[in-house]
Amino acid sequence: MRHIRLIAATGTAVAALALTACDNGTGTEDEGAARPKATVAAAETNVSKSPESSTPAKDTTGTGTDSGATEASPVSRTDAPSSKPAASAGRKGQSTGRSVVLCNGTNTSVTAQLLSRPLNHMLLTVKNTGGKTCDLPYYPVLRFDEMQWVPQADEGTQPQAVVSLAPGESGYAGVLLSAADGSGSGGMTAHKLTVGFQGMTPNSDGGPSATPALPAKGVYYDSTLKVTYWQKDLGAISGW
Repeated sequence: MRHIRLIAATGTAVAALALTACDNGTGTEDEGAARPKATVAAAETNVSKSPESSTPAKDTTGTGTDSGATEASPVSRTDAPSSKPAASAGRKGQSTGRSVVLCNGTNTSVTAQLLSRPLNHMLLTVKNTGGKTCDLPYYPVLRFDEMQWVPQADEGTQPQAVVSLAPGESGYAGVLLSAADGSGSGGMTAHKLTVGFQGMTPNSDGGPSATPALPAKGVYYDSTLKVTYWQKDLGAISGW
């Protein structure tokens, strides 16, 4: 009988051991399963106390990036490009210089004077009557009465720089009206002259034209009609 009770007790102990082993396998009653929770809690405590955690705590994006990601600050990279347009604008402003004001019928007075010498020549004088310096590029565009063609300029009279007139200063251009030997064709007498002004590119519009008075008897011209470029010095075309 004692032998039977010993066997039964032994079997009960084995069964209890087996049940304990089974519970350990599922982790439902295994005390070791609680250790990772304690480890995570301890790790979280350590992270909250560590200096490296101060950077994510200041992150307002809510992304939870680490300190290595926040060290490369995007603000410092964007500051440099944003300053370039302002600098380039300043350089551009310095390089443009003064704004160009063109001489035309609104800020000048224009006179047309027939010359006795050279024969069949006329002198155009443009005086700056405005308050700013004006530029007088290229040559005058002449039109007598309702003339349908534009007299060409003598390229040999082109100055080295654009004529610039300060207030009160004058510029000049010579006009060959007709051939002295009578070789020209289509000669006629005009009673009205329109002087056109060019812009800073050839044949561009420089602004309102001028209509200087002509002699009462009119001005005779023919197909040889041509002009000089505008000049700052009258002496440059005195022998033209």
